[in-house]
Amino acid sequence: MAGAAQIHSIVLDAAGIPMSALLAEPSGPPHAVVVAIHGGGMSAGYFDSRARPGLSLLELGVQLGYSVLAVDRPGYGASAVRLPKGQTVDRQAATLHAALGDFAGTHDIGAGFFAVAHSNGGKLALAAAAGPATSPLIGLDISGLGSTLAVDAHRLPGPDGHGDWRRHWGSLRFYPPDAFRLGRALVSPVPGLEASEGPLWPRLYPGIAARVTVPVRFTFAEQEQWWRFDEEALAELTAPLSATKATVDHQPDAGHNISLGWAARTYHLRALGFLEECLLARHTAPPRRQPARRPRPAAEEPDTPRPAAAQPTRVHA
Repeated sequence: MAGAAQIHSIVLDAAGIPMSALLAEPSGPPHAVVVAIHGGGMSAGYFDSRARPGLSLLELGVQLGYSVLAVDRPGYGASAVRLPKGQTVDRQAATLHAALGDFAGTHDIGAGFFAVAHSNGGKLALAAAAGPATSPLIGLDISGLGSTLAVDAHRLPGPDGHGDWRRHWGSLRFYPPDAFRLGRALVSPVPGLEASEGPLWPRLYPGIAARVTVPVRFTFAEQEQWWRFDEEALAELTAPLSATKATVDHQPDAGHNISLGWAARTYHLRALGFLEECLLARHTAPPRRQPARRPRPAAEEPDTPRPAAAQPTRVHA
């Protein structure tokens, strides 16, 4: 197994907006870049738990040959001064695309970018994948996000608080003792635009999902308490997607903040396993059929007059 990952703090240029991030890279060329996107009221360190060895997605990704780029979403970290109210999810997607373009200009990205996103970060991942056809995302793995709320909208986290905090965690036995002490450093205010848009997600989701064509995997923790994940709710979640593959998984022994709990390594391994499936599908995809080409007319002698009745040959595909 490779040694401990070297994790660096970097700042990306997202079309003039500074976007801070944590970066871990393997010693050789990466298979792909895992873009880790935190949820509401958190920060990039959500995916780099130090409560116990083995829980960090950044360290695990490097061990498996991936670069891992954990970003602070717009309105968090370095961008908070420029974006004190944050951004709506569509603008966040544009900012993320610009940041990834900056990263790709100076780093090897292998097969492309794969998003591992949590909660509100999953909204950004979906909106980014639903963006322009040139989107570099090759797949999405999303935890802690559905399309049907399990609570009244007014109970969602807002700029003045984090909502019912127990809904973020579930049973305390799901977390190492140090998780809550270390987690204090990860907490950030929820930007105003993000908070005000939160209750609108059930209405926004179908239109965004209809434009997502890359593979998507949703994971719901055993004690997910913000989103419904019963059979009816899951049907409403997957039906609007245009994805080539959409799956739903359940993570036992976990609450909403999976990546801060004992189940973090299990979940991260499953997420990277889904990335491997996306890469495998790419490598083994049948070649695309090329459209039939219209043949050129045969060359004629320069001094030979062309019969008046002759017409160019046409081939109908």
